[in-house]
Amino acid sequence: MFGVLQTSEAKRIARERNLDLVEVNPKASPPVCKIMDFGRFKYEEKKRQTDARKRQTKVEIKEVKLRPKTDDHDIDFKVKHIRRFLEEGNKVKITVRFRGREITHPETAQRQIDHIIEHVKDMGAIEQHPRMEGRTMTAMLAPKVKPVAKPRTAEQREPAAAD
Repeated sequence: MFGVLQTSEAKRIARERNLDLVEVNPKASPPVCKIMDFGRFKYEEKKRQTDARKRQTKVEIKEVKLRPKTDDHDIDFKVKHIRRFLEEGNKVKITVRFRGREITHPETAQRQIDHIIEHVKDMGAIEQHPRMEGRTMTAMLAPKVKPVAKPRTAEQREPAAAD
């Protein structure tokens, strides 16, 4: 921290130390500058951005398609897939497609979706309740947020020795 300096004085100090004079906030009065190695600063900034990109997780929407006449065993099989998708942290879109005269009985699709939701309610939360869109009924499930485990204390790790 050098305080308020003349521009020429700040440039001279930077040159003596083989560093750069970088303007940090030009709108301040007086403008704020830093004496630093600008190349190294840019390199470290790029590294931070790539590390942040690596840690970032992408949530995909997986779709499970059914028909109103889909059998119970097939639905149970689809439930296994939905559970796996939710474990992986993906959202799941359940789609029941109606063909022909099946559209007259939307309650069968509602029952199927309710059955699926009932079997995965421990892992997933309903993000969008079942609703009709044309000839399809859709619902969206999102993975439940897992609570962060608290670190255990020494007393919890080692039970007291019995005499």
